[in-house]
Amino acid sequence: MSVYIAEIIGTMILIIFGGGVVANVNLEKSKAQGGGWIVVAFGWGFAVAMAVYAVGQYSGAHINPAVTLGFASVGEFDWALVPGYIASQVFGAMIGGMIVYAHFKDHFKETPDANVKLGVFSTDPAIPNRFSNFLTEFIGTAVLVGGLLSIGANEFTEGLNPLIVGFLITAIGLSLGGPTGYAINPARDLGPRIAHMLLPIPGKRDSNWGYALIPIFGPIFGGIFGAMMYRSFFLEEGFTAFGVFTGVTIVVLAALRFTTKRHEPMAGNPDVEN
Repeated sequence: MSVYIAEIIGTMILIIFGGGVVANVNLEKSKAQGGGWIVVAFGWGFAVAMAVYAVGQYSGAHINPAVTLGFASVGEFDWALVPGYIASQVFGAMIGGMIVYAHFKDHFKETPDANVKLGVFSTDPAIPNRFSNFLTEFIGTAVLVGGLLSIGANEFTEGLNPLIVGFLITAIGLSLGGPTGYAINPARDLGPRIAHMLLPIPGKRDSNWGYALIPIFGPIFGGIFGAMMYRSFFLEEGFTAFGVFTGVTIVVLAALRFTTKRHEPMAGNPDVEN
């Protein structure tokens, strides 16, 4: 199987299970409605685990541009493959979002709240604040990528790694996910958001593009930072590159901090679990 096809399929599986659990606990007349945040967190964790089991042997199952860029930044992945991987991930996530809609189509019709419908596809902040929201996605993704490299450095029983990765995702959701819905993956947010824009969902709202850059660039910066921090502190190499990137990150965070007003509205704020 082509590595690009594998990334499409893997990311599609991620969204079918991940977007599916959000739809399941939030859409009207679903038998799982009201399942709550713990169900969502475990749903996303198992979604990642199943995606890695499915395509890990073919592409490494990055299924996340932040992981791809993070690994490439520390020499763990070929830069020449990065554009194709990212395009495949976004496309797979978009297909996954469309499949979730087809599966829950009747429940979308029964759900009057347009914000709930959008929340099935994309993330949003509980408290709109560009600086805080960016920082949340940055920290969550740094923990993710650093955690993935740490897991990879350990020996597990054959076939157990994907499940451990799934538990890492669940832990991030349970501990760090509340402020923004923990995209920690640009493709996971962008692909389904595009699907939401394109699909004929009855009673839908706009796709909240005013917020969309946060779950793209927050995870990208966080993924690269997490990979470089791991290399510097655990492998004791790459200190210069880590220092330079840390400086760039501080500048970006400072710019966001001083140009963002507390509770600044950002083109709508759908209040729903993601």
